[in-house]
Amino acid sequence: MTPPPFVISIQSQVVFGHVGNSAALFPMQAAGLEVAAIPTVIFSNTPDYPTLRGRALPPDFFCDLLQGARERGLPERADFILTGYIGSLDVALMAADFVAEAKAINPRLRYVCDPVMGDAGPGLYVPETIADVMRDRLLPLADLATPNPFELSWLTGQKIASLADLEAAQARLRMAPGAHLIATGCALEDSPAGHIESVVLGPEGPSRHPVAHLPIALPGTGDLFCGLVVAGLARGLDLPRAVELAQRLTSRALSHARALGAGEVVLSEPDFRRALLMLAPLQGARCGRTAER
Repeated sequence: MTPPPFVISIQSQVVFGHVGNSAALFPMQAAGLEVAAIPTVIFSNTPDYPTLRGRALPPDFFCDLLQGARERGLPERADFILTGYIGSLDVALMAADFVAEAKAINPRLRYVCDPVMGDAGPGLYVPETIADVMRDRLLPLADLATPNPFELSWLTGQKIASLADLEAAQARLRMAPGAHLIATGCALEDSPAGHIESVVLGPEGPSRHPVAHLPIALPGTGDLFCGLVVAGLARGLDLPRAVELAQRLTSRALSHARALGAGEVVLSEPDFRRALLMLAPLQGARCGRTAER
């Protein structure tokens, strides 16, 4: 039997709530992927609460986890590496070295960079030194990147108000030839009323994917979206279909959270879980093959 697609996911972890790996791990596993989760920080909860416990992983601890992943041959096995929130400069630099090393020894590996660094409301919420590593070290390695408009604007110095602005920003990113950019949560000048868009830009030209803009903003939404995109790609969907799957299921999770009055993304809604289980075939096909529908 063919082993399932394998993902190394390097991002935050919380005890309570759903952000980082605590948001992305479940949907990837429910879709039948095998995931090695490596935390960059471990917090008690998101910063939206009156107290916050925990900290970024000490550099020697994080380095030890990466070395353990090497000793188990995980870079050679992986179909995807996903990086998200990083809480210290040393960890950011080690993550960049690990991704570069993994891509060098595993040519079929696809690296997905979610440059979690800020948003329109709070602004930049990581130190500029970490954002610089994302721009200068991680994004040039990425096969796929998923910044929001604030992050894309900060990374490129380009305001984001139109498709032309997105294309100009893409040109300023130092991503590899053939890489794809998904600009998430875009409200452009010509976006449909009441909608936001994910805009995919790559060698094939842009594709736009509007979705109803829900009046709710919860931490972990982008982390969930990125994990769902990886799940779709690993299960054989092309990128536009993976983006639309991620939008649909992220909206479902947000709607369910709003109905419950929850302050966190909720992953327990039955149809949300059922859709993920339907992605996983009875006999797993590795990524790159088209999923049977």
